[in-house]
Amino acid sequence: MTEETGGWVALFSGGKDSSWALYCALERGLDVERLVTVHPDGDSYMYHVPATELATLAAESIGIPTVAVEPSDFEAESAVESGRQGDAEVVPLESALRNLDEDLPGGIRGLVAGAVESEYQTSRIEGVCDRLGCDLLAPLWREDPRSLAEDMLEAGFEIVIVQVAAAGLDETWLGRTIDAAALAELETLGEEYGVHLLGEGGEYETMVVDGPHMDRRIDLTYETEWDGSRGSIRVTEARLG
Repeated sequence: MTEETGGWVALFSGGKDSSWALYCALERGLDVERLVTVHPDGDSYMYHVPATELATLAAESIGIPTVAVEPSDFEAESAVESGRQGDAEVVPLESALRNLDEDLPGGIRGLVAGAVESEYQTSRIEGVCDRLGCDLLAPLWREDPRSLAEDMLEAGFEIVIVQVAAAGLDETWLGRTIDAAALAELETLGEEYGVHLLGEGGEYETMVVDGPHMDRRIDLTYETEWDGSRGSIRVTEARLG
C-alpha cells in the first residue's frame, strides 16, 4: 500500500469522542470508507460499552457502511489484570481491520480514533496501526477538554448522556443533553469529586443523536435504570427522524 492509495476507517461507537473524531476527519476531506464498531460483552478497558447497538443507526444517518466486532469475536479467556484484558480485546479489532485492509481497494490508508487522554488505549491502537502499516488520526488527543466540548456544541452536536458511574452524577443526568449549563455543572463536579469534563475516566458515557454530519436525527424512547450509585438508559425504541 502506498501513501496515495487506500481509504480511511474510523473506530465508531456513536459516542461524542468517536463521533467528533469522525467529523474532524470528514471536515479534513478524508475518504472514510468504513466505520468499525466494537460491541464488547460486559465491561471493557478499551472500548465504549453502553448503547453501541445505536451506532448502526447513527452510521445509517451518516451514510458510511459499518463493520461490527461482536462479543463472539472476542477470546473466551477472561483476564483479571487490565493489561492482559486490553491486549486480548485488541485481537478481534485487529482481525476485523486486517480483513478490511484486504477488502478495500488500496487497503487501509489510515485509522481514525477518538482517544483524548488514555495512553492505555492509544498505545494499543498505535500498535495496531504499526502492524497494519497505516496512519493514525487522533484529532482529540491531548486537546483541552473544555475547548473540545465547546467545539462539539458549536458545531451542532446533540449529545445525550446514556450512562453515569461517578460520585456527583445522579439519576437526573441519565438522558440529559449536554449543553453549556451541563458543562458548567460538570466543571463544578470536577472540582468537588474529580469528574473529568469529558468523562474520560468512565464517569459518564454518551450518544450523539444529531450533528452536522448526520442526515437525520436519532429519536430515542427509553427507561432509566438506577442502582443507587450508577445507572444507564435502556432504549426501548430508536428510529431516524
